[in-house]
Amino acid sequence: MPHTSEVMLHVNGTPHRLTLDNRTTVLDALREHLDLTGPKKGCDHGQCGACTVLADGRRANSCLMLAIAHSGARITTIEGLSGGGGGTDGLHPLQQAFLDRDGFQCGYCTPGQICSAVGVIAEAAGGHPSHVTGADGPPPGAPVPLTADEIRERMSGNICRCAAYPHIVAAVEDVAGRTSRTSRTSRTEVASS
Repeated sequence: MPHTSEVMLHVNGTPHRLTLDNRTTVLDALREHLDLTGPKKGCDHGQCGACTVLADGRRANSCLMLAIAHSGARITTIEGLSGGGGGTDGLHPLQQAFLDRDGFQCGYCTPGQICSAVGVIAEAAGGHPSHVTGADGPPPGAPVPLTADEIRERMSGNICRCAAYPHIVAAVEDVAGRTSRTSRTSRTEVASS
C-alpha cells in the first residue's frame, strides 16, 4: 500500500491541502488533483519543458518535482498568469505577444514556453548571466540585456516540435524590451524625484 502525506500547495494564489501518494509529482498533482491542464506531460523526464511552471517565482520542470518536497511552495501555472497586467482580454503580456507573433503552432508546448519566458525575463532583470552572456556582459548583478542569442540560450530547455522558435524569440524580445524600457523609466523617475 502506497504511503501518503498531506501536502499544501499554493497554486495561482489559492492554497490547496491535498493528501497525495508520496511519489506524486507537482505536475500530476496539478493535472490530476487540481484539474489544471495547462502544464503538459511531454517527456516526463525534464527534457522537453512542456510542464514548466513557476515555483516560488523560478521556472521549474514540474514533472521532476515531488509534491511532498515542495509543500508550502507557491506555484504559478499558465492559468495563473492570465488576468495579470496589460494584455488584451486580461492576458499576460507574454500570452498576448505569443498571439501577436504567432509563437505557436500546435500549442502543446506553449504553456511551458510562456512560463519559462516569464522566468527568463525575471532572471535577466535580476542580473543572472547565462552561458551566452560571457565575461563581456554587464557587471555582476546588473540586468542582462535579452538579445536574441540570450533568449535562445535561456529558452533552450523548452522544445517546440513545430519549430516556432523564431516567433517565440520575437515574442519574448517584445515583452523583454517593454519590461526593460519600463524599468529604465521607473529608475529615471525615482532618480529625478
